[in-house]
This record gives sequence, C-alpha cells and structure tokens, in this order.
Amino acid sequence: MPLLSALFFIACAVCPALAAAAQASKPPNILILMAEDLSPRIGAYGDKIANTPNIDLLAKRSVRFTHAFTTAGVCAPSRAALMTGQHQISFGGQHMRTSTAPLGFYLAQPSAEVRAFPEILRANGYFTFTDRKLDYQFSGIRAGSGPFTIWDRDGAGDTAWRERGQGQPFFGLINFIETHESGVMRQNGPAHSTSHAASQKMRAAITARRKRITNPEEVRLPPYLPDLSEVRSDLARHYDNIHLMDRRVGKILQALKGDGLLENTIVVWTTDHGDGLPRSKRELYDSGTKVPLLIAYPPSLQDKYHARLNQEDPRLVSFVDLAPTVLTWAGLSPPIWLHGMPLTTSNRSYVYASRDRIDEVLDRQRAIRSKQFRYIRSWYPDVAGGHLLSYRDNLEMVRAWRAAYMAATLTEQQAKWFEAVGSEQLYDLAADPHELNNLANTPDYQKTKALLRRELEQFLDRVGDTSAMPESNLRARLLQNGQLRPTPAPEISHKNGFLTFSSPIGASIGYRTAGQTHWSLYHEPIPLKDQPIEAKSIRYGWLESPVVSHRPWGD
Repeated sequence: MPLLSALFFIACAVCPALAAAAQASKPPNILILMAEDLSPRIGAYGDKIANTPNIDLLAKRSVRFTHAFTTAGVCAPSRAALMTGQHQISFGGQHMRTSTAPLGFYLAQPSAEVRAFPEILRANGYFTFTDRKLDYQFSGIRAGSGPFTIWDRDGAGDTAWRERGQGQPFFGLINFIETHESGVMRQNGPAHSTSHAASQKMRAAITARRKRITNPEEVRLPPYLPDLSEVRSDLARHYDNIHLMDRRVGKILQALKGDGLLENTIVVWTTDHGDGLPRSKRELYDSGTKVPLLIAYPPSLQDKYHARLNQEDPRLVSFVDLAPTVLTWAGLSPPIWLHGMPLTTSNRSYVYASRDRIDEVLDRQRAIRSKQFRYIRSWYPDVAGGHLLSYRDNLEMVRAWRAAYMAATLTEQQAKWFEAVGSEQLYDLAADPHELNNLANTPDYQKTKALLRRELEQFLDRVGDTSAMPESNLRARLLQNGQLRPTPAPEISHKNGFLTFSSPIGASIGYRTAGQTHWSLYHEPIPLKDQPIEAKSIRYGWLESPVVSHRPWGD
C-alpha cells in the first residue's frame, strides 16, 4: 500500500469524522427508483393494507415528503417534465402521447438549449443508466427510441452501475412496471379488447411471481368508489402488485449494499403519478397527481443537506424540482431555463398540473394547488372524468362502476365522476380531501378562487402553453412537411492533437471509436486516435443526424 494511502487509511480508522468528510467530498451516486401508477399506498405513509417492508425500512432513513406532486396524472407528460425540469405544456409534451397520437406520430420539442438532466450529469463525468422504459414525449416508449445522448446505457438491468468506470459516480433511473395499470386488469379469461389481450400477455411473466396476499374485503374504499366486488377485487390486485414491486426494491437496495455503495448513494423512491385506477390516473386531483417521495441520504451527506431522517417534510414539491435538486447534489449549478427549484432551498406556495388529450379523448385542464386549495380550469367543461376510454375500460372496476351509474344505483358522490366537470372547480383539501364538493360558485370562496385563477394565469403566461393551439396545429409546427426534422450532421475539426465536434444548431453530439458499441457523449475536445472516430448528433424531437467519420490516415 502506498504511504499516503496507508496514512489516509489509518486516519480514517482513528477518526470516523475524517472518513465521513472524505466520503462527502466525492460526487454522490444518485439512484431514482420510480414505481408506475401509484399513490402513497405505502406502510410508511400510514396505509394499513400495504405490505411494503422494504420501502418502509428505506423510509426510516429517508426524508418523507408528504406534499409531492407530478405535473400530470399520466405517465408520458409527467416523465417529459421530470426529464427536462420544465412543464410539458411549454414544449408540446402534454398530450397522451406524442408517439402514438391519433393524428399521427410526432415528437415534442424542448428549446434548443434544453438537455435532460441525466445528459447534463453525463457531460460532467457521471455514468448514467436506465431500463426499458423511456416515454419522454421526445422519445418513444421503449429504450433505444432516443435521444441517444441521455444515457450511457438504456435498456439496462437493475444493477447497471456495475458497468461504470472505476471510481466513476453514477446516476440511475429504474422503473417498476409491477404497479402499472395493466397489472390491475383481469389477467385471465376472455380479453375485452386487443389492448387487453396484449396486457394479459405482457403481464404473464410478472404475475407468475405474484401471490394473492390481499383480502378484497379488507381494502378501504374512498367515498367516490362504489362497494362492488369488481372494485374490491381490482384494488386488492393493485395491492398485491405493490408488494411485488416492494420485493424488487429490496433486492436492488441489497445489491447496492453488497457492492459497498450505500455510503455514497442518495436513493430516491417515488412514483410517476397517482394510482392506475379510475378517478386517479389521468386526473388532476390528489388521487392522480399526489405521489409518495422518499429521499434517503447517506450518513456523509445528512448534515450537508440538513436531512431529518424518518421525519416528514410538509413542503410543496413539484416534479420539475427533481432535476435542479439532482444537479445540485452533483455539485452543479442548475441551468436558468429550469422551471423548478432545488429542494435544498425550495419554499413553494403552489404546484401546477395539466391534463390534455387522453388517448382518443380531447381535453384541456389546468390546475393550481396550494397547501389547502386546488383550482382547476377546464376548456372542455362537458367532458366527464368517467368518459369512455378504450384502454382504461379494460378494467373490470370501470365497467362495473359505469354499469352501476347507468342503472342509477350510485350515491351522489359515486356518480360525480360520470358527470361534466364544468368550467371551474375549487376544492378545500383540508375539509374535503377527496375533492368532491366543488366550491367554485360558493360566495364565501370567491376571493380564494380569484386569487388562484390569477396565479394560474400568471403561471401559464410565464412558462407558455402550447395547448393554446389545436394539437393538429402543434403537430404541424413541430414537424416539417409531416415528417420529423433531420438533425444536421456534426462538423469535425482537429488541431494540436485534439479532435473537435460542433453542431451548427447546438445539438447534442455522441462519438465512438472503431469497435465500440456504445456512444460516448461529446462535451470537450478529445485526443486524436490512430483508429477512425465516428460521430452523430441529435436535437431533441428531431431525427438523428447522419454519422460522420474522421479517418486519420485520410488526412
């Protein structure tokens, strides 16, 4: 052992504080574990039915946020905001979804300077990885659908941090399909539709590992859900899937610990929006946008971030706050174009959310929420939350609930979901946590409504709202003659033994040498090599450029 290393080892053994300080000086690893389609149905959040021992254990060494919200009640728009740190309505990412739009395929287009925050981390030395789920609105749903510069590895396994360079910090985003809406759908017997049949086939391998552990008679129903056997059965299946997800979380955390990485890894556990259940997913209520959020800081960083572990943090948090927070953890200054703020300094008064076209159904709603109130404005006041929707209608509980509505056997609260939402909604969350009593026309609440309406209008003016135009016009603006625009190829120059790439439009650039499979992210001049080097570029929402090559023997 070299002398300096030996002295450092002895000092750390004698003084743990020195070891902690040395560990804190390194860029931390950051791992986001994101369940799909799940509200705070977790033991650590007080849910008595949830069987989540691994997440509950994680919560004991985490800050537990109680007022965290996504920017949409559905995955692709929510993930677009997460990745960019910008509200999806500002760059055409609000409709569900762009890559399968009824009008035809298109992609959202953030401004030219915008980069997904994992790409910013990658440019600053981080190894970045994710699994098969992308769905950013400027990508397709699955890995490999772009932009290729964001990740060192996409389509990777749960322990892809093992592929990083020696001593290299990593950022990982792992998704959990176990809790997705498709897992609530009945998984045997005749399918209701082609999409249901596809879901049954997709879930076969996942559900083979799941045991029925939740008694449908024990699940608690919110007042807007009717007490029907189909409702109880689907909700119990949802809880079983939550347990399946929790088991996988435990395996990942155990692997992280086994690799000796917990002491320098910030672990975030959250979900991409609310439950994959009717009147939750796709909605702007708390049931659709309020999510659990746990942030586990290693001991070396607890003092730095004033982390009060195993305690609640009641501050309002928006999904657009995660990008600047992660960048701050990495020691980087968040770009000025971000819409959010780091949780290290955040003290929000409001969070905002949007609902636009939902698959084949047109809609446009905007919401603002304070600690106590939510205000929603709708441009399609006659559209009910319980409208027909081909994919959601594969759920047995939706079909049974609608049948009960048609038979007029529901209570007023249970029937409300099938009725027109109206132009404005206002709810007092303190008195009405399930948001069933619309106060928009109540005289005593007119000042509150006017304040929230004004704040919402100022927000929309500030960030921009591309739904001010029809989606057909938005799509035409984002495309070129009905096709994705091509990214210009990067330009190559070399000087003083270094190779430089540049993009005429400021696009992201990747490069690789002969024999390499993966593309490296270009962010500074690279030494000239004896073998060919090829490069390509991508502007988010455009086609990749042609590949260009530098061949040293041709110069």
